[in-house]
Amino acid sequence: MEQTEFFKLLADETRLNIIMLLACKGELCVCELTESLELSQPKISRHLALLRSSGVLSDQRKGQWVYYSIHPALPTWCTQILDVMRHQERFKDLDLNSPKNTTTMCETL
Repeated sequence: MEQTEFFKLLADETRLNIIMLLACKGELCVCELTESLELSQPKISRHLALLRSSGVLSDQRKGQWVYYSIHPALPTWCTQILDVMRHQERFKDLDLNSPKNTTTMCETL
């Protein structure tokens, strides 16, 4: 992955928040992301598709739900940047908007 491509992906606030949530939580589905970020499902899905096609995210189907996570083959320099960013003050509060019961949220929809 080119450095400019990676930084362009991080430059969008929605994509950055998605990446930071996934870096902190490990794996989330679309409904968990929409709840946490308080954004529409189509908007989240559009950003997820871009992040997946660029190789930043991977997805895994579990039943009827698709779960997203940081791609395990993401270059080391990218994961190091994400690790540094996770500890920034602005991202420490990101978890406060997390769904209260993420393990059963998708199952009840």
